[in-house]
Amino acid sequence: MRRAPALSFLLVTVFLDMLGLGLIVPIVPALMTAVTEDAAAAVFWSGLLGSIYGLLQFAVAPLLGRLSDRYGRRPVLLASLACLGLDWLAHAMSLSPWTLLVFHALAGACAGTNTVVNAYVADVTEPESRARAYGLIGSAFGVGFVAGPTVGGLLGAVDVRLPFFAAAALSFANVAYGWFVLPESRPGDRTTPLTLRLANPAGAVAVVLGRPVLGRLGYARFCADVARVTHQSVWTFFLTYQFAWSTTHVGVVMAAGAFAGAVFQARAVGPVVRRFGDKRAAVAGSLLGVTSLAGTAFVSVPWMLYVLQAVGVLGSVGGAAARSWISRNVRADEQGTVQGALTGIGAIAETVVPVAAGTAFGWSLTYASPGLVFAGAAAFAAVSTLLLAATPDTRTAPLG
Repeated sequence: MRRAPALSFLLVTVFLDMLGLGLIVPIVPALMTAVTEDAAAAVFWSGLLGSIYGLLQFAVAPLLGRLSDRYGRRPVLLASLACLGLDWLAHAMSLSPWTLLVFHALAGACAGTNTVVNAYVADVTEPESRARAYGLIGSAFGVGFVAGPTVGGLLGAVDVRLPFFAAAALSFANVAYGWFVLPESRPGDRTTPLTLRLANPAGAVAVVLGRPVLGRLGYARFCADVARVTHQSVWTFFLTYQFAWSTTHVGVVMAAGAFAGAVFQARAVGPVVRRFGDKRAAVAGSLLGVTSLAGTAFVSVPWMLYVLQAVGVLGSVGGAAARSWISRNVRADEQGTVQGALTGIGAIAETVVPVAAGTAFGWSLTYASPGLVFAGAAAFAAVSTLLLAATPDTRTAPLG
C-alpha cells in the first residue's frame, strides 16, 4: 500500500471539496437571483436546494458506504467527485431553478466523499496513527474553508457564474488526479452482503446505533453535529447583531479561527491523542467545545469572543479523537458501512438544524437574548460529552 500518495490525495480531495464549496458561498444569492429574477424566490430556491441535498445525502450515504465495502473505496470516491463536478457545471450553465434542483439532488445522492475518505483513512493507517490522520483531514478542511470564499468573491466580481466553472474544474481535475495517483485501499469483497437492511438509511443507522459501544458513539456524534450546525447557522447573524460588525470584520474573524484550527489539527492533534488516548482526548475536546459554546451565549465584549474562539480551536481535538475511536470499533469490511450511516446521521442535522436554529434565533431577538441559541447548542454538546465519558473504551462485535 502506497500510504503517502493515498493520504496526500485524500488531503487534496478534502481541500478541493471545501475550496469548491467555499468558492460559491459568496455567489449563491446573486446566482439564484439572476436565475429566478426575484429576491424572495431566490431565498426559497436556495433553501430548497440545501434541503434536497441533505435529504438525498441521508438517503444514499449508507448505500455508498456499503458499496465501498463491497467494491472498493476508489470507484465510489471518484464517482462522487465526478457527480460534484457535474453539479457545479450545472450551476454555471443552468437558466432554470428546476435544472439546478435536479443536479443538486444528484450531487446529494452521490455525496460520498466524507464517507469514503473516513473509511479510507481507517484502511491505510494504524489505529495509533488515525487521530493524527483525521486531524490532517480536518486541517485540509479548514484551509479550504479559508481560501474558498476569498477566491470565490474575487472570481464572482468578474462574472457571477465564473466561481461555479472554477469549482467544476477543480472537481474534475481531482478526479483525473485520483484516477492516476490513488491506489485502492480495500479491494472489493464480493462476499460482503448488499442487503436492504444495511443499504437503506433507516436500517443502517438503526444497526449502528443498536450496537452497545458504537451506538453511544453514534448518539454522541449526532449531538455534536447538532451543536456544530447550530453554531454555523447563526454565527454570522449573531456577530452582526451583538457587535454590529461589518461583513468584512466577520469574514476576517471566521477566517482567522478556521486557519488557527487548521494549524492546530495539523500539528497538535496527533501528539495529544497519542499522549492521552482516543477516549480521554475525545471527552476533553468535547468539554472544551461545551465551554466555548456556553461562554458565547453570554459574551458581551469582543475580546471575550476571541478567547472563546481559541478554546473552541483547542476543542477540535475531540472530533479527530472520536473518529479514531469509532474506527477502532469497526471491522475492516464494515468501515464504509458505518461511515455511511454516520454521514446519514450528520445529514439529518445538516437538513433540520439550520431551519430550527434560524427560527430560534429570530425568536430570541424579540427578547434581546441572541445568545440563547448558543446555550441550546452547549446543551447538546454537553450531552455528547456525557455519552463519550460513559462509553467504555472497548471493541464491539461485527454488524448484524
